[in-house]
Amino acid sequence: MKYPFEATFKEIEAAPEAFVSAVFSSLASEFLTLPKGDGFVDYAIFESGYEALKKVTRGFAVLPKPEVLKAVLEVPIALVVLRAMLGFSPPEWAYLAAQRYGPKLNQGFVRTLDRKVRVSPLSPLHPRPEMMKRIEAMVTTACNLLEQGCPKLEATQVHRLQKADTVGGLAALRNMAAIGAPYAMVLYERFLGRPFAGHRDSVSELVGDGLENAIEEQLAKAGISFRKTRRAERFPGFDQAPDFMIPSEFNPKIVIEAKLTEDDGTARDKVTRIQHLHSLSIAGQPRGQQKFEVVACIAGRGFGVRKEDMKKLLLATRGKVFTPKTLDRLVDCTELRGFRTR
Repeated sequence: MKYPFEATFKEIEAAPEAFVSAVFSSLASEFLTLPKGDGFVDYAIFESGYEALKKVTRGFAVLPKPEVLKAVLEVPIALVVLRAMLGFSPPEWAYLAAQRYGPKLNQGFVRTLDRKVRVSPLSPLHPRPEMMKRIEAMVTTACNLLEQGCPKLEATQVHRLQKADTVGGLAALRNMAAIGAPYAMVLYERFLGRPFAGHRDSVSELVGDGLENAIEEQLAKAGISFRKTRRAERFPGFDQAPDFMIPSEFNPKIVIEAKLTEDDGTARDKVTRIQHLHSLSIAGQPRGQQKFEVVACIAGRGFGVRKEDMKKLLLATRGKVFTPKTLDRLVDCTELRGFRTR
């Protein structure tokens, strides 16, 4: 089997299907495992926050706001438990709490607080007066929503509090705490929320970092100068900077895009991004020439779904498509070999 980076561009244009199959065969997915990251919360820690709330609410028979606030300050992970009970993201909680407190309680504050709590879940909070007011507003908002439960709805609507533990206000909370959740309902709500969705979102950059680190390793091993770009950096000639520019951003001769996705829809967007880099590389150049070589390093099952998208990727990179399985060929099979110093 011949990989596209081993073939000429004419060979790829003449029979792209064979090279699509070659790339597909080298793609693998690691979606079953995720990095924990700094903010991962183990169940035992989460449960300690739950028990702290259960204690001050007498098994969720009542929701005394001063006592709940005190529990949050003493056992901060209780704040994350409250958010899980609501079923909200940090920005959503911020939006509702800001209606009571004001614009200073914005999503940036709540995101930062949520992150701080997840990193140090059992370290008591000692907020200054202004921060205390914001946390109090969040706790008050949460308690009010949990006490009220789900409002009446039209038959065509579903409410975010229409969950087994929040649909009936305190009575639902008390029942769930006392008897546990019906397994079918737990499974149904898990189905609606996607397992590990919040954690997957929070570590998405770490997952992508694995591929970028592997590219860096290959470049460093060959002694090649490179510029790894940061998010939102801007460079002349690029409306969106590629992940790597070789030898530098001042005179790039090779650009490398590192893309990982487990979703075929997202894969299509990433292919379009690489096609755009190809358009930039040939703009104003004589036919058949490029200002810089475009290289794609891809990973994840999302790229292994649509054959037509892979054909587009092969044409945009002139076959320079690598996966974790073939990354050891990256330098020798691209123009990077001309920058090798060891």
